[in-house]
Amino acid sequence: MPPSLPAPLRLLLVDDEAPARRRLREVLDDCARELPLQVIAEADNGVDALAYAQREQPDAVLLDIRMPGMDGIEVAQHMQKLPKPPAVIFTTAYDSHAYQAFEVNAVDYLMKPVRAERLATALAKAKNISLATLETLREAHPKERSHLSLSEKGRLKLVPVDEILYFKAELKYVTVKTAEHEYLLEESLIKLEGEFGDRFLRIHRNCLVAREKIDQIGKSHGSEESHFIRLRGLDEALPVSRRQYSQIRELLR
Repeated sequence: MPPSLPAPLRLLLVDDEAPARRRLREVLDDCARELPLQVIAEADNGVDALAYAQREQPDAVLLDIRMPGMDGIEVAQHMQKLPKPPAVIFTTAYDSHAYQAFEVNAVDYLMKPVRAERLATALAKAKNISLATLETLREAHPKERSHLSLSEKGRLKLVPVDEILYFKAELKYVTVKTAEHEYLLEESLIKLEGEFGDRFLRIHRNCLVAREKIDQIGKSHGSEESHFIRLRGLDEALPVSRRQYSQIRELLR
């Protein structure tokens, strides 16, 4: 019997520009002569890319870095939390200085316009990227995440940061509260404050609240020592430490 052909490499293409995706498909057609492959889906934004990755389980993702909203590095960070993370090959228009971080961390990337020979080489050695490496890339290209990702009933759940009312540290988890839901996140409050400190305000040693959601701040009745904050969309009053109270009052003036 003749030897069976290798299974094609199943690819997801992610780029916010349709001409760039068409160009990738054309180059992939050239690569297919040497390497069996199949484009299983395309996405023009990070949220759709993650939905496709979760549903279709591609072997590799060709991922644009510069996209509105959720950029490519954030998409890759979320993808590493999938049960079967795909290999990631970034496509980028960064100049030589900006992509030094990719070189140092041995992350594969393709400069636009993508060439068939270079793409074929990248696909042949496509590999997964660790979360630690992606954190290093994010430090080189600082940008807040637009979403947080967590596991809910075995599925990847995206929570838009714009919808979060507060973060509250409890034991080894952080509770993420939105108007409709409550989630548990395995990240530290210090890390979240470092990333989102311009949008979330510390009101207590274990709590950060969304600045734009603050509706009222005051003292509890019958006590000069007890202070609280109320957030729009939340019934409960959150305690404010005496140490933070005066600072918050100054910031909110």
